[in-house]
Amino acid sequence: MKLKTKKSAAKRFSFTATGKIKFKRTNKRHNLGNKSAKRKLKLRSGAYLFDGDIKHIEKCMPYGSR
Repeated sequence: MKLKTKKSAAKRFSFTATGKIKFKRTNKRHNLGNKSAKRKLKLRSGAYLFDGDIKHIEKCMPYGSR
């Protein structure tokens, strides 16, 4: 049988050409008035998933990786 992709994971993560997993930082949608400018600046940048979490996301997205 074909495996299904977890759509919640597909919306949050994307794979790079080298096999790393990118994600966008959370907490940048609303209530921005009481967050400092420094904090909002750091939330702009995306990041790469840590090695310990990669296996779980690859299981959620069987056809997204490599």
